Amino acid sequence: MTFTVTITNKHGQHIVKELLEDYYLIPRKIRHFLRTKKHVLVNGQAINWQNLVENGDTISLTFDEDDYPTKIIPMGKAELVDCLYQDDHLIIVNKPEGMKTHGNEPTEIALLNHVSAYVGSTCYVVHRLDMETSGAVLFAKNPFILPIVNRLLEDKKIWREYWALVDRKFTPKHQVFRDKIGRDRHDRRKRVVDKKNGQTAVTIVDQLKNLGNHSLVKCRLETGRTHQIRVHLSHHGYPIVGDPLYNKYPQGRLMLHAHKLSLTHPLTLEKISVEAISKSFEAELRNQ
Repeated sequence: MTFTVTITNKHGQHIVKELLEDYYLIPRKIRHFLRTKKHVLVNGQAINWQNLVENGDTISLTFDEDDYPTKIIPMGKAELVDCLYQDDHLIIVNKPEGMKTHGNEPTEIALLNHVSAYVGSTCYVVHRLDMETSGAVLFAKNPFILPIVNRLLEDKKIWREYWALVDRKFTPKHQVFRDKIGRDRHDRRKRVVDKKNGQTAVTIVDQLKNLGNHSLVKCRLETGRTHQIRVHLSHHGYPIVGDPLYNKYPQGRLMLHAHKLSLTHPLTLEKISVEAISKSFEAELRNQ
């Protein structure tokens, strides 16, 4: 497979070696093959590894099957995919509630399998949503882009906004929860606030609307701990409606939805921002 990328101002002026190693995060072994096979072209010309690449240059990278062996997974059903955005490298889809992001077993069919069928080749999970949660999920369409977007996620440069319907009136209207989160020693499915041994977790919550005995809130993640929003809201007395793990009286679907996902494309520098709509989430809101 061959990828062609136009160098942008963000990259600045680099030698080829630095660009592949520090920005594209290509592993050393694969960089060695690219160099020995002369599979790197700049503006269509073979180059020296120490050549400078500058703004406006076009770099082409050709990978053999041995560089990134094809990962075979069962194909799902393409018609189940609600695509919000895609290009040559990335795809963002709207996950329905009740579907896993990826399977736990090699033969298990989940959203990843359906997305791969939609694209026509194996895709790769960048981040996941709980099975009960709906909304926007980002996948990499090839193994070349995967470590690059993984670094964006680690550097908090992929912004995720969630909507949640919670019990009680949310007050004050703006709150930041910083409680550390760890495993529940008594229930392996759950997480708990653990001030001593837990991992740092930060959730920013704003009230959007009061709905009688409930509130619709917007949550933004500074970290990505398992069940983070569910644990923080429940711990502070605002369990999410329909939460089977953290609400003592769950009714209906889990009312947590990944409403918005935004990032700057690491190769094209395009500003990408999508909003996902869930009919079941909106139907539950209308019933309040």
